[in-house]
Amino acid sequence: MVFKTFQDDKLSALGMGAMRFPVIDGDVSRIDEAKTEEMIAYAMEHGINYYDTAWGYHEGNSEIVMGRILGNYPRESFYLASKFPGYDLSNMDKVEEIFEKQLKKCGVQYFDFYMFHNVCEMNIDAYLDPKYGIYEYLVKQKENGRIRHLGFSAHGNYDVMKRFLEAYGEDMEFCQLQLNYLDWTFQGAKEKAELAEECGIPVWVMEPLRGGSLASLSEEDSAALHRLRPEEGIPAWAFRFLQSLPNVVVTLSGMSNFDQMRDNIRTFAEEKPLSAEETDALLSIAEEMVKKIALPCTACRYCTSHCPQNLDIPMLLDLYNEHAFTGGGFIAPMALMAVPEEKQPGACIGCGSCEQVCPQQIKISKAMADFSAMLG
Repeated sequence: MVFKTFQDDKLSALGMGAMRFPVIDGDVSRIDEAKTEEMIAYAMEHGINYYDTAWGYHEGNSEIVMGRILGNYPRESFYLASKFPGYDLSNMDKVEEIFEKQLKKCGVQYFDFYMFHNVCEMNIDAYLDPKYGIYEYLVKQKENGRIRHLGFSAHGNYDVMKRFLEAYGEDMEFCQLQLNYLDWTFQGAKEKAELAEECGIPVWVMEPLRGGSLASLSEEDSAALHRLRPEEGIPAWAFRFLQSLPNVVVTLSGMSNFDQMRDNIRTFAEEKPLSAEETDALLSIAEEMVKKIALPCTACRYCTSHCPQNLDIPMLLDLYNEHAFTGGGFIAPMALMAVPEEKQPGACIGCGSCEQVCPQQIKISKAMADFSAMLG
């Protein structure tokens, strides 16, 4: 296992995410504890010492099961991370109540790593609002030794992340980003990773395989990568890309079965960062994957001055591309929660004025209608 030094800690470069444990009868709330216990035992045996859970994972049961299983091991043998669930605005005035419950659920006296969960467009105002006292409370818990390292996870855009860091960056020791070779440009992950580095904040990675969508590629793309590295499987390419980024410390993987775990542990037995040629090949594949589905908006904004509804069309098309490529998901709906109803895709009246000036000849009215239908 590759290990990374973070302050005084020696962390496994591969961490185990607790969002996709094996479940019973397809019910995400019913974790198969026997299988999960076997997997964690195997992980511990092979050097994984970082475990990431959260309040809402497996409908609230992830922290309980993780705590119960890790309780069989010496406390100093693992690093446990959890998060304050600010993705739900109704939790904002409950930071003390939730934090105390999390410690009890996990059966620990302290968290090694603790985060503001999912800083994004929808909750940034609340996270920064002093009336909730979230920041002050968590800093106090760190001072009291109940949080060893304080950080944040982010699904929001660059501007949201920058705003958060301008307010709290001085006390943020790490950040957790959705980072992979597809989102490097598609979701602006490159700019967010660079912002973290500029602020001197190391990066933890979530969704390295983008929910499994990068675990397999087309025959043509697989063959191209195989010619460059015959010994590497397709999932390993995603991890090697991340090993090429010097500011990445821990890469989390939500391993739900032994095959995934064994493959990932084999990959992290050594660091084999990509060459410039290999990186270019991988990013070219990602670009072509996006092109097959995404609308080619360049954000020139010619359209916005012709929209009688004053919609931010480039922003909406960006979210449309995310939602269409992912086949749903929570990122676009979450971002739209911060957009007034009269500025959402459903507000488009289909007049077509924007399309008359679009250099890319995008059928914007149809995209808005389709997006609205996808959102339900």
